[in-house]
Amino acid sequence: MLLARSIALFVVAAIFEIGGAWLVWQGVREHRGWLWIGLGIIALGVYGFVATLQPDAEFGRILAAYGGVFVAGSLAWGMVADGYRPDRADVIGALICLAVMPSSVVDGGAGDRWLSAECGVVAVMVVGVEPSGQGRGAVG
Repeated sequence: MLLARSIALFVVAAIFEIGGAWLVWQGVREHRGWLWIGLGIIALGVYGFVATLQPDAEFGRILAAYGGVFVAGSLAWGMVADGYRPDRADVIGALICLAVMPSSVVDGGAGDRWLSAECGVVAVMVVGVEPSGQGRGAVG
């Protein structure tokens, strides 16, 4: 039951964090204005509060485990909101983060070391850093 509660809170947190960041992005990058930016800032504040509702008191463990939900949720949000089409590396990276996430919550944190290492590799996969140092989504 504890795992189910944590996962539900991770999903709610992801909606507020990713949604808030997306609203700020829309306000600034897509020139939609201050209302979008303000709503994004409020959503990001709610995200911070939702994270405190987790049953585990270890901030680092909770945020490390949440990383997997954030990676997968960001890809899903991009697909729904912006029509983004993830490639194979995006999907594999998100699945790796999600697969490792429960061990960080359930086994008392022994999975944290793996989660940090795997999600570091995943970050490079998802961004798709080219040898030139420019990512696929780099501006410029």
